[in-house]
Amino acid sequence: MAADRLVCPTCGREHPASERFCETCRMPLVQIAGAERAVSRRRLRARKIKPEYSEGALVKVARADSQPEAEFIEGLLLEEGIPCMLRRSAGFDVPEVLAAGPRDVLVPESGAQAAREALAWEQP
Repeated sequence: MAADRLVCPTCGREHPASERFCETCRMPLVQIAGAERAVSRRRLRARKIKPEYSEGALVKVARADSQPEAEFIEGLLLEEGIPCMLRRSAGFDVPEVLAAGPRDVLVPESGAQAAREALAWEQP
C-alpha cells in the first residue's frame, strides 16, 4: 500500500513507514503519493519550455520591484515557453527571507528577444 511507504524527496529512496528521515540525505521523508505529485508538477512545468529558447548565457530582460512581481513575470514567460531565472538585484540590503527588494529576470540568450516581445505592451 502506497500510504505505508515513504520516500526521500532528495534521493528518491523508499523507506518503511516506521522511519522519519532518510539515512543517506537526512531529509524528512514524504508519502509516495505526495512525491509523485511534486514530480508531476515539475515535469509539467518543464514540458512548457520550448528547447529553442533554452540555449546560451543568461541575459537580463526585465526588472521587478519585488519577489511576487518577479514570479508573475516568470509565469508569463513560462506560458510563452521561455525559461527564466530570478536573481536579487545587486546593491539592495534586504534580508533574503523577505519578498521585498528588486529582482532581475534572466533568460537564455536564444529566448531574450521573444521574452522582450512577450513582456512588451502598449499603453492606450
